[in-house]
Amino acid sequence: MGQVPEFQPCTEAIAPAGVCQHGMVKVRVGFGLGVRTKLNDSSFLEVVDTLEHLRFDSLWLSERIGGEAPDPLVAMSMAAARTKKLKIGMSVMVLPGRNPIVLAKELATLDRMSNGRLLPAFGLGVADPHEQQAFGVERTQRAKMFNEALTVLRSCWSDETVTFHGDFYNYDNLRVEPKPVQTPPEVWLGGLAESEIKRVGRLADGWLPSFVTPEDVAPRWKTVNEVAAEHNREIDPEHFGVLIPYTIGEPPAALLAGLKQRRPDVEDITTLVPNSWESLAASIEKFVAVGASKFVVIPSVEPKSVNEWNDHLADAAEKLIPLQN
Repeated sequence: MGQVPEFQPCTEAIAPAGVCQHGMVKVRVGFGLGVRTKLNDSSFLEVVDTLEHLRFDSLWLSERIGGEAPDPLVAMSMAAARTKKLKIGMSVMVLPGRNPIVLAKELATLDRMSNGRLLPAFGLGVADPHEQQAFGVERTQRAKMFNEALTVLRSCWSDETVTFHGDFYNYDNLRVEPKPVQTPPEVWLGGLAESEIKRVGRLADGWLPSFVTPEDVAPRWKTVNEVAAEHNREIDPEHFGVLIPYTIGEPPAALLAGLKQRRPDVEDITTLVPNSWESLAASIEKFVAVGASKFVVIPSVEPKSVNEWNDHLADAAEKLIPLQN
């Protein structure tokens, strides 16, 4: 089993170039469980305990109705109850098709009970007819419903009463309590397409794209901030993150084929999936160099048992926790 690294402050000797030297942002590394995770029983809780012990910054849960991944809201609640410092987020929770009032109360309650450790991240949902059927939303309606639901959600957290009139939601002077500890929780969105980038600038507090390169994100982060300024908003420089899938060893051919279909513009598709702890750490350093500071690493091939998970996470901590400053 990899040895748990002793805590050390950020110094030139252990930090990647550009972290302590620049000293402008706090680099944090969280761990994500993808839509194919099988940690949907009590073994999940043991992995949560290990993440807390190893001082990972956060745990992120994905959502897929037709997959074995646990429901993110239930899993986040269980994780929050087991821990004191580990932040809890979604990568991502589907928003269209949910009642935004009920969800706002659920998440505010979770934020209060976890003492402000909620990291809400939302998406439109995958372009899969089975998943769309499960949420009862037509694909052509997803974007507009998302925009309305997020506006309502934010109002629930910030305003004494909610008044909103749209195509999908209508409320008058509706009181939603309790309010979250965070004032309010900061909402993260992903995406790489132009419409998604503009949505981040208009509506979000942070950007967390996936399957990207440093060359992808640098100009788009600039666009996010330009769009935010156009809407009289400002996004904290600390809220530029990246979700990085990785493997230890060569990535499966099926994974690479899927990535090639998703990103046909990337000449060397292997650059999207680091295949060792060293290359994963190097990838994080490259993203830090273009301004990113919040990272969620997700194993594309998961360990098969709790003992293997513990070994895997200890090895990860040895290489990745020192990157935090």
